[in-house]
Amino acid sequence: MTTQEVANQLVKLCREEKYQEAYDLYAEDAVSIEMDGMPGEKVTSGKENIWNGYLQWAQGIEEIHGGSVGDPVVAANHFVVPMSMDATFKEGGRWAFDELCVYQVENGKIKQAQYFYEVPEMG
Repeated sequence: MTTQEVANQLVKLCREEKYQEAYDLYAEDAVSIEMDGMPGEKVTSGKENIWNGYLQWAQGIEEIHGGSVGDPVVAANHFVVPMSMDATFKEGGRWAFDELCVYQVENGKIKQAQYFYEVPEMG
């Protein structure tokens, strides 16, 4: 797949809440990078570890109040997708946030994902 095709597919799957299929777009040796100050690992390596990290994060959500997945912007082998979420977490309370998700594509798979957002004061 081209970078544009990967970007379009990721956005489609996220909008349909088909997250496991979305993570199937990642390379086996992909890397995910979170913001400094967030609980857990800042850098997660490997598709399975990234998926498990997502599951752990999702299990911490008590209620989702809203959110959105924007359209991708592609430049060469990178793309960015704006996303937002308003959720109440089991620990930490309600958090509404906007983020930019930046992806690098290599050989038709997401090789790296990095997320940019304001880190909340939780707890």
